[in-house]
Amino acid sequence: MPPPRDVVKIAVQMRDAIPQLIQLDQAKPLAAVLKEVCDAWNLAHSERYALQFADGHRRYITENNRTEIKNGSILCLSTAPHLEAEQLLGGLQRGSREGRREALQHLGQLAPDVTFAQEVISRDGLQRLGTIIEDGDDLGEVLALALKAFLELMEHGVVSWETLSIPFVRKVVCYVNMNLMDASVQPLALRLLESVTLSSPALGQLVKSEVTLDRLLVHLQVMNQELQTKAMALLTALLQGASPAERKHMLDYLWQRNFRQFIYKNIIHSAAPLGDEMAHHLYVLQSLTLGLLEPRMRTPVDPYSQEQREQLQALRQAAFEPEGESLGAGLSADRRRSLCAREFRKLGFSNSNPAQDLERVPPGLLALDNMLYFSRQAPSAYSRFVLENSSREDKHECPFARSSIQLTVLLCELLRVGEPCSETAQDFSPMFFGQDQSFHELFCVSIQLLNKTWKEMRATQEDFDKVMQVVREQLARTLALKPSSLELFRTKVNALTYGEVLRLRQTERLHQEGTLAPPILELREKLKPELLGLIRQQRLLRLCEGTLFRKISSRRRQDKLWFCCLSPNHKVLQYGDVEDSAGPPAPESLPEQLPVADIRALLTGKDCPHVREKGSVKNKDLYELAFSVSYDHGDEEAYLNFIAPSKREFHLWTDGLSTLLGSPMGSEQTRLDLEQLLTMETKLRLLELENVSIPEQPPPIPPPPTNFNFCYDCNIAEP
Repeated sequence: MPPPRDVVKIAVQMRDAIPQLIQLDQAKPLAAVLKEVCDAWNLAHSERYALQFADGHRRYITENNRTEIKNGSILCLSTAPHLEAEQLLGGLQRGSREGRREALQHLGQLAPDVTFAQEVISRDGLQRLGTIIEDGDDLGEVLALALKAFLELMEHGVVSWETLSIPFVRKVVCYVNMNLMDASVQPLALRLLESVTLSSPALGQLVKSEVTLDRLLVHLQVMNQELQTKAMALLTALLQGASPAERKHMLDYLWQRNFRQFIYKNIIHSAAPLGDEMAHHLYVLQSLTLGLLEPRMRTPVDPYSQEQREQLQALRQAAFEPEGESLGAGLSADRRRSLCAREFRKLGFSNSNPAQDLERVPPGLLALDNMLYFSRQAPSAYSRFVLENSSREDKHECPFARSSIQLTVLLCELLRVGEPCSETAQDFSPMFFGQDQSFHELFCVSIQLLNKTWKEMRATQEDFDKVMQVVREQLARTLALKPSSLELFRTKVNALTYGEVLRLRQTERLHQEGTLAPPILELREKLKPELLGLIRQQRLLRLCEGTLFRKISSRRRQDKLWFCCLSPNHKVLQYGDVEDSAGPPAPESLPEQLPVADIRALLTGKDCPHVREKGSVKNKDLYELAFSVSYDHGDEEAYLNFIAPSKREFHLWTDGLSTLLGSPMGSEQTRLDLEQLLTMETKLRLLELENVSIPEQPPPIPPPPTNFNFCYDCNIAEP
């Protein structure tokens, strides 16, 4: 009979004792279980003992977490947490330096357990540790152990960071600012100041005033990954606690000190792998930097701002200055305004007053910033974009201003500009740290990508939203690859053409439908031979029906028609001339015959003799429709030359002739037909697996209705 569900089989061990194998009844009080374990080892005063997990952080077993004990768990019997706390705290005061070190070490090992931490805190353990830290009698291992234990106790949230005293925080700041410190002390001091900054605005201001950015840069340049990580953590904490104006000032100062280049070269591309914590802080730094764009993104254009009007005019003049000067010279004010309005419309603004287009927030002024940056940093690309689309037909022109506004919104969404930082995210972009003005530079690449995609899609104004959806997908897929530089991003995103996006969408759709699952692929492979045989049979039947071909010569493009077909027994090609007005002749009336056994090879395209002959085919489009068969004519080789009436007929005939010669069918039409048949047959086979029976005979056609009153009478005139 199996044991009750509340009973688990575990082992309990104790130093210098034989372990016990017991059945722990989870319904029994923990004190009773301890009494039984102690009695088995003849230990009195069971209240002085406690159970701990033997692995991990050796957490104490309580009534709250005892459900975590599973079959096969190993526990150990140890001193009760309140007695352990009293003993260790007493060792901090009465013991020697070595005794204090051991007590701190043991205290740091047990501090992650909340039960033990509460006992230490209730006995003024934090104050005692704080005294050791403030005194600073030992700046080496003892201080590091004290800081570690203090941090572990504070992490439980029992005591608020705001309760720390100013002298204590200043002392920890001193440890950060000291030059010759133990390598294990400063990471812990930085970690403590990070927690203080994030939890207490008042103490955070103290840390900000005492720990300079230059000092943090010094720590970041030390080739100690742990110290770099903690220095970056404090830096991002200070940035998060600063006001927007202070944050901008701090970031500007850091960029002036080549902080971005240092991160890119010595942290992101360092020999040591990037840790998860550092990746998170780089994400926060990227997010805070991009957040500086939010005020511009949330601010619409002010139509009464002289500066913004001048910026819009500069944007127009950069594209149309030569034309504007020649046409505007000597014109009246009304004529010049009309000319400017026309040029703004050519630039892609929907309104003659471009300020109305930029009233939308987001993107607000940020879109204007992007357009100005593109026109100034890439003037040739900007002029080419505008003039190229100005010369297109109206319905095919890509509007620069409208595209820039929508693209700025898209980039803000993809990069989450203005969104609060996640507490756990790590998805920073290495490209961001490899480029100054990364947002604007990314826009310059993206707007040229949009124009390229617009041309690939042969889009019109009605297709604007479709183009933006494709561009969003191109940018999102490329950003997900985390390219290390802007140039690599440019290369990858331009390689992701519209056709490639369609292919990826199709592949993902097939994965979602399960079409690419291994069992389905295996079924498709088994069906292929049978379906290819069906296609070959159809091609031969099409050859038996025959086709009218036109003769092409160098003297006249169209001489006459001739007809060719395959005999029903597939042994002979029958052909002969016919009149233009006559329909397809009967096969037996055709005078010429070519035995299939005499055919040597099938030639297509420029390999055909009637194409190779100079001047025989002047229309190059016919090259794709030309094919020939070579055959034995006595001791010589002769050719029967064809020009197919359509691409489909070309595929059908070349497939059929390849089948006669025993060669594989390699046309695009065969691939499409095979894919269609495979898809249909696979779905039918899967329907059978779902107990849907397919009748052998088609269902009967229902009788016609008694009346046709539901039909629309086209003879009735509309009112």
